[in-house]
Amino acid sequence: MNNKGCFGIGTIGLVILLIVAAIGIWAFSAYNGLVAGNNEVQKKWANVESVYQKRANLIPNLANTVKAYAKHEQETLTKVIEARANATSVKIDPTNMTEADMAKFQAAQGELSGALSKLMMVVESYPNLKADQQFIDFQREYTAVENSLRTETVNYNDSVEKFNNSAQQLPGSLLVAFFPKFAAKPVFKAEAGAQKAPEVFKEE
Repeated sequence: MNNKGCFGIGTIGLVILLIVAAIGIWAFSAYNGLVAGNNEVQKKWANVESVYQKRANLIPNLANTVKAYAKHEQETLTKVIEARANATSVKIDPTNMTEADMAKFQAAQGELSGALSKLMMVVESYPNLKADQQFIDFQREYTAVENSLRTETVNYNDSVEKFNNSAQQLPGSLLVAFFPKFAAKPVFKAEAGAQKAPEVFKEE
């Protein structure tokens, strides 16, 4: 009888141990999945920031070119320069990004887009400026940057969708309670007309 009792207790202990081990493996796998997803989101966001930086880097040469032909448009040009300074000053910590962070970042970038659009409207009045090779080069590079932005923001949103699904479903949602760094990430919200090709410049 004692042997049977010991055997029964041992069996129960073994079953409990197996259950605990299974849960541990399950949680470990889920944790690693969240780590991989989180890293992917950070990588895709870095690509988005890189393209925005490329856009910002185009502004100084544009400013110098415009100054040479449109000296009376200083106010419009100043707004572009100020918007660029503001846009480059807004940073997001990819390890702890929030909806508010994303909204602030996009607002700053949107301000720069608006200032550039107004400047391009002014440029229409200066045919010599439009024919300048540096300005033509800017047009080409700016269009390439805008196309890259659409691609990279879509890639970022795809990675966020996959990560958020993992973080909001079991067992990920249980881990988020213990590891706040795995909280849902904000998506990049497209501006109106963002699906269209860039219309900053008019073809001659």
